[in-house]
Amino acid sequence: MSMNTNPLLDIRDLIAFDTIRPKHVGPAVEQLLAKANTALETVCAPDFPATWSGLSAVLDVSTDRLGVAWGAVSHLNSVADTPELRTAYNEALPKITEFFTRLGADERLYAKFKAIDPTSLNAEQRQAHHNALRDFVLGGAELAGAARERYAAIQERQAELSQTFSEHTLDATDAYAYYASTEELAGVPADVQQAALNAA
Repeated sequence: MSMNTNPLLDIRDLIAFDTIRPKHVGPAVEQLLAKANTALETVCAPDFPATWSGLSAVLDVSTDRLGVAWGAVSHLNSVADTPELRTAYNEALPKITEFFTRLGADERLYAKFKAIDPTSLNAEQRQAHHNALRDFVLGGAELAGAARERYAAIQERQAELSQTFSEHTLDATDAYAYYASTEELAGVPADVQQAALNAA
């Protein structure tokens, strides 16, 4: 992988976590969101056929790439927290939340899914179609006006609060230390005690 390549844009099989840097997050999110938004507009066009394969081929590819990249960033943020990564993650989080909230409540896309003929689907696709329609309802696709705006605001606030809670948990865990007394170490072999002391 060259120095100019963003590893979040080049995920094929296994994620190269060791090559991902905070500087990659913003540009990758912007590019992947742009592609996902383009795919959404493409499938929601009036002349785009309401078929399972057509919707999947265009929309699922883009949203899956975005999801995989964001999943990698989220994982790193959970296990290799740094101030720089935390900042990059927090700057991208509202954009990701807004997109997936909007995607799940898009009336045009919901209409496309409702227009798919279930008899054209195999058993697995019918179940996925059923689940997708359910998820649209749960995602606010049938809400309108102020209720839809309130739902989106709640989703964004929930994402923000979840991230803040995670950061506080990580910070509290990192700050915690316990100093055992000699009496508490009774029965622990001396070499184990020395190894623990060296590691501390």
